[in-house]
Amino acid sequence: MISYRELLEVFWSSHNPCAKPWSRQYASIVFTHDAEQRRLAQETAREAGARSGKAVTTEILPYAGFTLAEDYHQKYRLRRLETVERELEAIYPELEDFVRSTAATRINAFAGGDGTRAKLEALADELGLSMQALEELRRAVGG
Repeated sequence: MISYRELLEVFWSSHNPCAKPWSRQYASIVFTHDAEQRRLAQETAREAGARSGKAVTTEILPYAGFTLAEDYHQKYRLRRLETVERELEAIYPELEDFVRSTAATRINAFAGGDGTRAKLEALADELGLSMQALEELRRAVGG
């Protein structure tokens, strides 16, 4: 587990918090559950702005509920791998199961460049993929 502050640091460093969104649908927002989270979000936003030398446009709002993104956004990176996608859709025919699958989440992370070949090999048996799909994922991960 990581702290909320650590989570915010990952958030600020994984995108450009100073870029204006091209639509409301793609806005950068931090949702908070209480006053302490709001304080930490504001503090780390100021730090992110200081590092960039620009004004942060990311909004900080109270959490009011969660809405899943459209189907085509779910596990977006792994969907570029046709064999992997086809096999996961067979394992998880319901979108909710696909979205909640830890295996699909791990595979999506690997497909997006988050993970090493060594980590993939350590998890390969647990992912439930055929040799063909694993090879497709290996090619996506690279060396």
